[in-house]
Amino acid sequence: MMTIFHGGRLDEAVARHGGRAKEWLDLSTAINPKAWPLDEVSIQNWQGLPQQSEMNSLVTAARKTYGTATDAPCSLAGGSQAHIQALPYLFKPQPVAILGFTYQEHGLCWQRAGHDVLVADGLGSAEVSARIVIVVNPNNPDGRTVLPDELAGLALRLASKGGLLLVDEAFADLMPEISAAGHAGQPGLVVLRSFGKFYGLAGLRLGFAFGPELLMERLRDFHGPWPISGPAISVGSAALADTKWARRARTRLATGRTELEGLLQGMGLNIVGATDLFVLASHDRAAAIHDHLIRNQVLTRPFPGRQDWLRFGIPGTKHGMNRLKKVLSEFIW
Repeated sequence: MMTIFHGGRLDEAVARHGGRAKEWLDLSTAINPKAWPLDEVSIQNWQGLPQQSEMNSLVTAARKTYGTATDAPCSLAGGSQAHIQALPYLFKPQPVAILGFTYQEHGLCWQRAGHDVLVADGLGSAEVSARIVIVVNPNNPDGRTVLPDELAGLALRLASKGGLLLVDEAFADLMPEISAAGHAGQPGLVVLRSFGKFYGLAGLRLGFAFGPELLMERLRDFHGPWPISGPAISVGSAALADTKWARRARTRLATGRTELEGLLQGMGLNIVGATDLFVLASHDRAAAIHDHLIRNQVLTRPFPGRQDWLRFGIPGTKHGMNRLKKVLSEFIW
């Protein structure tokens, strides 16, 4: 079974290279560096078990924010990862095609459940190879996108063969126009949405799955009666309703991405792709650049299978951007 390297392993970097965590510039996770502003969470949200009415209200807020039908079937879980790990066990082992190169947990989780996973280089080859197809849109780590109508059409064709299209939209808050969530509920389509990345609250662990009612019912049964915490319900409901904050966050992150791309290009790196939460760059000395950065307490995201790639999160502050520029300028090119 493959071993997967993830970003966000700041404790390991600190243990190896020293310093204190708060002294590091962590650009490895592609999480909004300026989180939605938290208010005090009521003690009732901590003491009591989550109520079904509260979870229903959260789902209503999510449907409105993500643009699904008002009755789109939904499953709640502790982050998209929980749905990614659960879904493979709801299908008998079979070929599964993943549009790659992409977030590798999808392949790992379907393999663990006994499926034969193959990585496809296009939607056409994926469709002819398997009845279950997985697309990350926009893609992590290169920002590739697929139009929602194209995805909806593929889902219907797969459904006609008893199959399924799983669309992971962990970064779609940044590009609502490419979301397939408006088609959620149609046969053969499951859409995953992650709360933590865009809202900068990944530690809250909150994710949504929208799809056909029977499949969503099986997911809800899988996760049990309390799939998320009371604080997650309270914070998630309030943040999803804060449309003004979301508009400002998109503008700010887009500006940060443009500045980061300019910085990296000015240092001689090539831009492979991006969203407004990360920039994927390439360089024939990417591994050495990563080592130089980490020795200077700047953590980025390398890819063991792609030695020329390095992914940078958005620094989020002028100080962070200037620090990255300074450390990169000290690298012996």
